[in-house]
Amino acid sequence: MAKPKRLGLWMCTALVVGNMIGSGVFLLPSALAPYGPISIAGWLLTSTGAIVLALVFGRLARLVPKTGGPYAYTREGFGEFAGFLVAWGYWIALWSGNAAVAVAFAGYFGFLVPAIDESGLASLGTALAAIWLLTWVNVRGVQAAGMVQVATTVLKIMPLILIGTLGLAYLDLDHFTPLNASGKSGGEAIAACAALTLWAFLGLESATVPASDVDRAETTIPRATVLGTCFAAAIYILVTVATIGILPLSRLEHSTAPLAEAAESIWGNSGAILIAVGACVSTFGTLNGFTLLTGQVPLGAAQDGVFPAHFGKQSTRGTPAFGLIFSNALATLIIAMNYTKGLVELFSFMILLATLTTLVPYAFCALAEIMIFIRNPELPRHSTFGRALALGVLGFVYSTWAIFGAGEKVVFYGFLLLLAGLPVYVWIKHQNRRSSAGLRQNAGRV
Repeated sequence: MAKPKRLGLWMCTALVVGNMIGSGVFLLPSALAPYGPISIAGWLLTSTGAIVLALVFGRLARLVPKTGGPYAYTREGFGEFAGFLVAWGYWIALWSGNAAVAVAFAGYFGFLVPAIDESGLASLGTALAAIWLLTWVNVRGVQAAGMVQVATTVLKIMPLILIGTLGLAYLDLDHFTPLNASGKSGGEAIAACAALTLWAFLGLESATVPASDVDRAETTIPRATVLGTCFAAAIYILVTVATIGILPLSRLEHSTAPLAEAAESIWGNSGAILIAVGACVSTFGTLNGFTLLTGQVPLGAAQDGVFPAHFGKQSTRGTPAFGLIFSNALATLIIAMNYTKGLVELFSFMILLATLTTLVPYAFCALAEIMIFIRNPELPRHSTFGRALALGVLGFVYSTWAIFGAGEKVVFYGFLLLLAGLPVYVWIKHQNRRSSAGLRQNAGRV
């Protein structure tokens, strides 16, 4: 008797939406305010690029039904070293993303507790407390982390729908001029906005579940990923339009809780509290999910022998405790080193850094299917190769364009972080060779 499939179209779509919607939309209106209403064009372009990438990952999930996501696809298409670079970059994206999410959480928690918002040290302590509380939860076990995730996911969408729909009735059209407030050319401004807004779509690849767990996987996974991406894009754009229309750009640019302030200006204190509580719940849940991945992603790579062995060790509870603690120690360090920049500026820098180190895996994955066909000529091609080529080129062009939009400073630091992985890879290969030589010697003595 065939095993019944557990995931259908709507369950997969809900998984996509739940993985994407997190901290970004709650603080991005402030990060986008220096560019003005032209940021909406950035949202539209990012949404289009995200849909292309969603199609790419949907196809790869069917072609390479292995765990590891971008790492597994890149390794299959480009080999072990490329797989390591993607795993390294993806891991950097996770812990730097944790820093950004913790900063967003502190901003909205500070709205609820003004004493925190008024003190940089208190805001820093709030962000770090959230990181280490959830590190402790994840070290205790996956089940505990899963319970936190379920509890926080249910409430995250309602505040966004509320402000993105009812808030449209309170728009002030004067807030939409000038169209481009950045002083940059239109193309440069849109590229910069696209790099920022891509942060809100990160995670679409984590929702590509194995084909064996999905009913009619060949159609369900791509449809669910695209539907979920389109739904999230609609919410993001509506929220941005409403927030710009409600708050003047001069106020929005310096707000640490833009959606809550927008709700307060039209519905009073009760509306602001509702939005702020929803944002705290959503960012806390996203931080929990990212924390879980900071242990799991290097765990899988370490078990394949392309990441330091310590990341592959598990505690007595079966959790990658070392990976969780080490990763979030790095997130703590990067927050502490940059917190003097101010919350919104720090958030913008963190999300651009996390986005850049994710865009590199995206660029590899965009062309991975083409490489898989090239390396495996026995695979049936027909029209499949043509579609892979078209989607791959579009996905690669979009990824590289978004990297350009991140700006010189972020690309500089991101490139240095990626280069830092090279000696790590050499050391890992050296350790693997020594281990193999030791095993051969022991076998010879026997």
